[in-house]
Amino acid sequence: MDTLGIGIIGFGFIGKVHAYGYLNLPLFYDPVPVRAKLVGVATSRAETARKAAAQGGFEFGTADWRELMDRPDIHVINICSPNSQHAEQLLAAIAAGKHIYCDKPLVVTPEEAARVEAALDGYRGIGQMTLQYRFYPPTLRAKQLVAEGFVGSVISFRAAYLHSGSVDPARPMGWKQLKSEGGGVLQDLGSHALDLMDHLIGPFVGVLAEKRTLYPQRPDQQGQVVPVEAEDQVILLARLANGAVGTIEASKIATGAEDELRFEIHGDRGALRFNLMDSNYLEAYDLREPEAPLGGQRGWRKIATVQRYEKPAGFPGPKFGIGWIRGHVHCLYTFLNAIATGRPSEPSLQRGIHLQRMLAAADLSAATRSWQALPGR
Repeated sequence: MDTLGIGIIGFGFIGKVHAYGYLNLPLFYDPVPVRAKLVGVATSRAETARKAAAQGGFEFGTADWRELMDRPDIHVINICSPNSQHAEQLLAAIAAGKHIYCDKPLVVTPEEAARVEAALDGYRGIGQMTLQYRFYPPTLRAKQLVAEGFVGSVISFRAAYLHSGSVDPARPMGWKQLKSEGGGVLQDLGSHALDLMDHLIGPFVGVLAEKRTLYPQRPDQQGQVVPVEAEDQVILLARLANGAVGTIEASKIATGAEDELRFEIHGDRGALRFNLMDSNYLEAYDLREPEAPLGGQRGWRKIATVQRYEKPAGFPGPKFGIGWIRGHVHCLYTFLNAIATGRPSEPSLQRGIHLQRMLAAADLSAATRSWQALPGR
């Protein structure tokens, strides 16, 4: 079996998640599609690079991510850096002919998306986005049910991705609250919610957006009070081609929320709903069930998706409660399986470009307070 050498750019939260996936994939899947070896990790400083290499078991660490591109023993580049750095790193990885696993969003601006799209012409590697919420058993099952016609024609929908970390006005800003770094809740949480709903029931054809920043000023990492650049909340109206309109919200000022990604889809045959905080179940309502006598068998049904992934997934077993990181592991498995088989992978880098254009349309809508048409896939 061939072994792929892995290089990871960035070793903050998401870089550690990617490393965890590579290190543990052989435990979850038997056999693995291809073996992976953590070769190099790049961070912004030499001391953090040394620490990251020791923590993850990499062969080396560096403060220059370009070293990863130059290594012939690195075949895959994982981009886990701040959003504003993605475009340059993507272009370098494409030019170097590496396979690419990129955290969302792909880039920050439509201009960067166009540059990446042009560079992908002739690219022979496998590229995938880290849009892990597609890869939990409940969302995989929801996609199947929608495709089978379980909900019928969509009438309405609502989705929300809610955090509460920015409710505290004294909390210092990180790079995700800096517009100059590609921050803001639309890019951060909204990208996941918009992608998941467009994946399940799309394509969307239009969007109307409203943004809010709760506090105009916050302390920075040095404690100095500075203007807040990026929004804390965004609410979208999104329209399907059949005329159905629904809402998509992303917020970091939802008091009481932990990591709450939820959706509801209502159709003329049935309905589906899901909440990440109850991630072992997908709920389904079948309008075709009899409602007599006394309600018959009509009502919401909890489908115990738990960890019922298809083979070769096996560990720890189908009945054991699922955790947040498991979706990341299956997303990564899908990527490596595409490399092993030579088949296209989804969500692809092209999907990342489409998602970026949807986010840009939402930005423009919020700025102009007008409906914006969305590009076709």
